[in-house]
Amino acid sequence: MSMVIERIEQTREALLAALAGRDWDAVSELDLECRLCVDDVLSEASHNESQVRASLEQLLEVYRHLIEVASGERQTLVDEMTQIRQAKNAAKVYHLFS
Repeated sequence: MSMVIERIEQTREALLAALAGRDWDAVSELDLECRLCVDDVLSEASHNESQVRASLEQLLEVYRHLIEVASGERQTLVDEMTQIRQAKNAAKVYHLFS
């Protein structure tokens, strides 16, 4: 396996670990690293096309999962903020009538 493909595999595994731990700072840093890796991989694509394709497809699956998890986290925050807002409004109404 070429060094470039090995690097993208290591970055992919680190991205999965950061995602599992919900370490969004690490995810952000690894996202930048993935972009650099992809640039390097594309320059090597003509040499190891099948390995490059497999590696990029695996990385794509990680990103699909990342988007799914991040969207779920965002929706959870929206729901929590909605509940907080409703509780504040209910408290205001309670204080008006007490």
